[in-house]
Amino acid sequence: MWMRMPGQTWTDAGASFLGMWVVMMVAMMLPSLVPMLWRYRLMIGEVNETRAGRLIALVGVGYFVVWTVLGTIVFPVGVALAELPMRHPALARIAPIAISAVVLLAGVVQLSEWKAQHLAICRGGPGGGCALSADAGTALRYGLRLGAYCTRSCAGLTAVVLVLGMTDVGVMAAATAAITAERLAPASARAARAIGVVVVAAGLTQIARAAGLG
Repeated sequence: MWMRMPGQTWTDAGASFLGMWVVMMVAMMLPSLVPMLWRYRLMIGEVNETRAGRLIALVGVGYFVVWTVLGTIVFPVGVALAELPMRHPALARIAPIAISAVVLLAGVVQLSEWKAQHLAICRGGPGGGCALSADAGTALRYGLRLGAYCTRSCAGLTAVVLVLGMTDVGVMAAATAAITAERLAPASARAARAIGVVVVAAGLTQIARAAGLG
């Protein structure tokens, strides 16, 4: 995922990663985004359905623009980290522990108040559900703000997906289920904490195995 294919330039590799990233993020976030788009529809009030559809599409565009920008940051960071064990073979021996530590830290983030605050904004939307002007600029800004809060809310689970493998269908399915559950569950904060407990346990188990204790 982080390496160039034979004959491929870094620009081509980055474009390929970004295309995969966008497809994966759309698949992962769309189930939980749809209810938020419906909430936006209620916030713009009595607008004809054609115009409302265009505004909702703009919210979605703004939302995924934020995720796309994040992908452009993730790729060079991922490449740099992937090259470290190749340049310093000693680091290869601790890579499994490092990956497990990321999973553990992601679980801790899930349990934090910071996570709870951003999750609450993702569920209610920026502005706390107040009425919005039914214009393109407001729709795009709303989508960008929603995307910014939701990328932060999903930071821990996104990190888990990145270190365990974006191309792993099981990992992606689990992350999608977790994000959808914490966004749509009536007791969202409790759901997020339950997911955090599972992730922490998984991280600790992986660290024990990587250290040869399990």
